[in-house]
Amino acid sequence: MVYEIADTSNVSSLFGQWEETLIWSCLQGIMGKIYADHLYAPTAAMAIIGDFTFFAGKPNIELVSYKPGWCRQSFMIMIPQNEFWKNTIIDFYGEKAAVISRYAIKKEPHIFDTKKLEKAVASLPEQYTLSMIDERLYQMCKAEAWSADLVSQYPGYENYRKLGIGTVICKEDIMISGASSYARYQDGIEIEIDTREEYRRKGFAYICGAKLILECLKRNLYPSWDAQNKGSVALAEKLGYHYSHTYTAIEIRGY
Repeated sequence: MVYEIADTSNVSSLFGQWEETLIWSCLQGIMGKIYADHLYAPTAAMAIIGDFTFFAGKPNIELVSYKPGWCRQSFMIMIPQNEFWKNTIIDFYGEKAAVISRYAIKKEPHIFDTKKLEKAVASLPEQYTLSMIDERLYQMCKAEAWSADLVSQYPGYENYRKLGIGTVICKEDIMISGASSYARYQDGIEIEIDTREEYRRKGFAYICGAKLILECLKRNLYPSWDAQNKGSVALAEKLGYHYSHTYTAIEIRGY
């Protein structure tokens, strides 16, 4: 059996010291959900939030195969706690599973050079505008595929206004780049940065990232970063972060 866990105190030890803010969001009951193999004495658990599922404890095929009814996407990134979970996932999903590498970024609260970040924000050319995400921009983000993940974990603007934070660059009425909170946990956010394809590699993601970090620092929120690829690592390092380690994830297509 698979159980949805409301009181996460029984499962938190299974995740141990896993430094992943998306897990913290679920354990803190802010976003996402936790499932386990037992309500009161679990030996295995998974945290699901957005496109990510994290598996912890003793490998369990029922958890690996379980897809909640509310989870309607056909794509999922699964992160195993160890090789045993990895093998269980691959064995179950077979050809649907593709093993990839992702890149963890160190969580260092006092590393940011605010003057450098302010200079980056000020470098935006005059023909562009940089704005915090309000209701109109929230709806614009939702309306296009490239920008949807900037706000995708918030069911409505009021929820985003309460928990989220983000900024976008526009040229006239066209949104071209944005940085926002993919998820929120008690003390910070997980950053999502996206840029319209024809405007990539022009420095807009750097400016948006700098602005979002500055706004987070004003609010005493930590802007956590996890990199999908080496380009994301390079952007993070340019903004002041430091690479931590490479870890294994498994992309499931046809989930």
